[in-house]
Amino acid sequence: MDQNRMIEIIKTHPNFHKAGMIATHLGIVRSFSRDGKAVSGLDVFFDTGKIENIIRDIKSRPGIVDILIETNSGHLSVSDEIVTIVVAGDTRDNVFPALIDAINRLKTEAATEKEKVID
Repeated sequence: MDQNRMIEIIKTHPNFHKAGMIATHLGIVRSFSRDGKAVSGLDVFFDTGKIENIIRDIKSRPGIVDILIETNSGHLSVSDEIVTIVVAGDTRDNVFPALIDAINRLKTEAATEKEKVID
């Protein structure tokens, strides 16, 4: 995953001149679970069809120029990159909610994951 490359791709969009900002998200495997248990890694898989639906929905929002999502599937270790999302749009009032929704929908609709808790 290369956020800089993704940003350069977004900048080539024919409507990029309508963008006033780009927001990014880089999700990584953390060393602890939400309940504080030590984690050695994460097994994660993404449904590409569902990701395409999320992208299509986000792109249709007012003010959004483009969105790119890249994911890593399989067994990931602590500090490995899980997902990168790049959203370009007109204003923060449109871009930040779109980014947050993309993150949340990716996790709830398109990802299957299991943390590897250390006993």
